[in-house]
Amino acid sequence: MHDQYLKIDFDYISHCSNPLVYFYKIGDRLTNKSIKMNEMKYRILIALLIIHTLLIEQLQVESNMPGVVVVAPDGGLPQFEGKTTVYVIICGIIAAFGGFIFGYDIGISGGVTAMDDFLIKFFPGVYEKKLKAHENNYCKYNNQSLQLFTSSLYLAALVASFGASKAVPLFLSEIAPAQVRGSLNILFQLFVTIGIFCANIINYIASNKHPWGWRLSLGLAGVPAVVLCLGSLVITETPTSLIEQEKYDEGRDTLMRIRGTTNVDEEFDMIVAACVLARQVKDPFRKLMQPQSRPPLVIAIVLQVFQQFTGINAIMFYAPVLFQTIGFKNNGSLLSAVITGLVNVLSTFVSIYAVDKIGRKKLLLEACIQMFITQIIIGIVLMADMTPTSALRKGEAAFVVILVCVFVMGFAWSWGPLGWLIPSETFPLETRSAGFAFAVSTNMLCTFVIAQAFLSMMCGMRAGIFFFFAAWILVMGIFVQFLLPETKGVPIDMIADRVWKQHWYWKRYMVDEDDDDNLDDYKAKDTEFGPSSK
Repeated sequence: MHDQYLKIDFDYISHCSNPLVYFYKIGDRLTNKSIKMNEMKYRILIALLIIHTLLIEQLQVESNMPGVVVVAPDGGLPQFEGKTTVYVIICGIIAAFGGFIFGYDIGISGGVTAMDDFLIKFFPGVYEKKLKAHENNYCKYNNQSLQLFTSSLYLAALVASFGASKAVPLFLSEIAPAQVRGSLNILFQLFVTIGIFCANIINYIASNKHPWGWRLSLGLAGVPAVVLCLGSLVITETPTSLIEQEKYDEGRDTLMRIRGTTNVDEEFDMIVAACVLARQVKDPFRKLMQPQSRPPLVIAIVLQVFQQFTGINAIMFYAPVLFQTIGFKNNGSLLSAVITGLVNVLSTFVSIYAVDKIGRKKLLLEACIQMFITQIIIGIVLMADMTPTSALRKGEAAFVVILVCVFVMGFAWSWGPLGWLIPSETFPLETRSAGFAFAVSTNMLCTFVIAQAFLSMMCGMRAGIFFFFAAWILVMGIFVQFLLPETKGVPIDMIADRVWKQHWYWKRYMVDEDDDDNLDDYKAKDTEFGPSSK
């Protein structure tokens, strides 16, 4: 055990309405191990705690206030007082414009690459190949430079992901009440889908503006960026961020503001206790490599890989190109992309409603079944009726669009929003930013790979590309069933105790830092409480 975990943080206690919360956080480090404190100091400590608690209880009785507790009377999860305030919703919407930019980039890049004026200007070879009468339907857009135009956006995001200390999903998770954290966090994914939808509409309009329509599509990306930039000047920092900076009064005031109540002592104490332990970690990236950080890190990284290998971004990037491939003309393909974009937006509202009622795990499993079936059917239809030199008949092409919409529906209420939500809520405070940086960078890397490879894969695998993604979806479902725990309704700073330590597999990694080698190092040292012994 390290000395730091046995020392009392008196700065914390001076700002804490109930110091027992602090000892709840480190209690199992003191009581569940065979470490004995100096008897006199132990008795003094307990006496002080009892006196402090009795005084607080007396004040609460006299003022007719409820006592502050850590655990619910039935042993369940604590229910912090507060509501979803208008201020929280406004902050969430402004922050979620980061998702709008991400979605707009996804939607706009695929639409622009389907515009003839853009191809003539930058990729004349692709344009000439597209005009050939008997060109292979699956391969007419197969050009590495064209794919690099789309995928390069995500190389930049990959580099930036390790430079940002906070991301939008983290911000939303930290300001949201536990009971609606899932719904509020999904604002990010909702704005991603709105960004894709707006991009599809703009592409549809711009495709008729010759020869400068593609400039309009790309140039309008600056609008949401300006909104986010100006909005970031007025939204608040999260209480957790302020308390991490030891701005206790500001942190408490902000917490009262976003909860809409002055009775925030219990939640404030829990956040401060988490910050106390987080300050002990000097190198969060090194901390991520330790066994107890493995469960949230593995889940975060694997979810990002799975999210991209559903094939969703391959469809959303290249929806216009894909629909041209199966027989729609230029405007028809862009209009079909608008339809799928609208389905994407509307389906995300299902997740906002259901995620904190049904739970994360059930939504993911249901979607795996839905997406698996649609990918298989799309693959069968294309394999049976579409040859390299002949497109699908009109009815068959319309049926494929319907299947794509059903696929998008399943993704939009599950793997889309939950792929961001779950990593943002499962890391402890001391590794939250570093862990989420790994998640974002993994997402951007996988997005880059899919964007760069999809058109070439479609050329080589033809209809088999859909069976490839279906196989990944099957693996995803198995992983979720056995290895993904449910986090619905669990306060964000209690995930380790109430989720990871209770899971049949991941609990084996949740060892305290005073185990094994750390305990051997500690034995020779004295702590503020006295020497330890085993």
